[in-house]
Amino acid sequence: MTRASPWWARDVYADRKPFLKARGAIAAAVRRFFAGEGFEEVETAALQLSGGNETHISVFATELIDGRGERSRLYLHSSPEFSCKKLLAAGEERIFTLAHVFRNRERSALHHPEFSMLEWYRAGEPTLRLMEDCAGLMASAARAAGASDLVWRDRVCDPFAEPEILSVCEAFARHASIDLASVLSDRDGLARAAARDGVRVAEDDTWSDLFSKIMSEKIEHQLGRERPTILTDYPLSEAALARANPDDPRFADRFELYVCGVELANGFAELTDAAEQRRRFEAQMAEKRRIYGEAYPIDEDFLAALAEMPEACGVALGFDRLVMLATGAERIEQVLWTPVAERGAGEF
Repeated sequence: MTRASPWWARDVYADRKPFLKARGAIAAAVRRFFAGEGFEEVETAALQLSGGNETHISVFATELIDGRGERSRLYLHSSPEFSCKKLLAAGEERIFTLAHVFRNRERSALHHPEFSMLEWYRAGEPTLRLMEDCAGLMASAARAAGASDLVWRDRVCDPFAEPEILSVCEAFARHASIDLASVLSDRDGLARAAARDGVRVAEDDTWSDLFSKIMSEKIEHQLGRERPTILTDYPLSEAALARANPDDPRFADRFELYVCGVELANGFAELTDAAEQRRRFEAQMAEKRRIYGEAYPIDEDFLAALAEMPEACGVALGFDRLVMLATGAERIEQVLWTPVAERGAGEF
């Protein structure tokens, strides 16, 4: 059997070079967009005291050895979120970063253990402004890549079209025939509804597990076809760092952007109640310990900063995915300058 070529082989690299040139053009367009909006570009440290405290995000641990030879555990950040919020507490009002971030247990056509996250924050502004930013960035990326459409496999989306705004409850009703609001706190009710719709239900599935299964199997691939979809009003249980919706506290002031069935961005109004954030982190880590047998420490410095942070909203966008959609790339390694090697992964 012929062994696949590594990503640095000249013929393979030549095939990838157009994607990489487009990546550079899109990055430049992103920076022009934020400069026009009066944002400051910031850089955040990759090494953090905590890897984050969300149940299903796994991180990489490392060890710091100081000048006295004393050792302490640090983590490669899974998002620049904690650092950016500390900068908001310090007085910044409009910031963005294009950061390398790291997540373990993730590798697929759309996932990579090291990837680029575009994250930005607006102090004193509503999430609607973030949605407008997302629309502007999609159009800017398409123009920079010379693309008239965003493409993923057999799905096509117009990046210049006004996004469809759709609530999670509306999406469940449309694509899964489930009245989500009626089973918000009813695990067995959601399980019965999921089973009726052909979703496999396991005995140990929690409400959140079932929510995720239905989203993955019935809804996500239907979103962002022809025009982008902005999915709003997630159940509060599915928004670990977001504020509750003031009009209906059962839901969070959170949205996700979908293009061609691909989740592209996640935004929300930031929770600034440090005590409530601690409670959520502890609950998430208890669940992580149950599922994965591990948990990460809580960053006390982050909670202290959160108490000083102004009201703000923020969004994280998968930059590599944006490049993929704008260039028609089929897997994430095609748009990365130097993919991470792992038992032949990264070969073509």
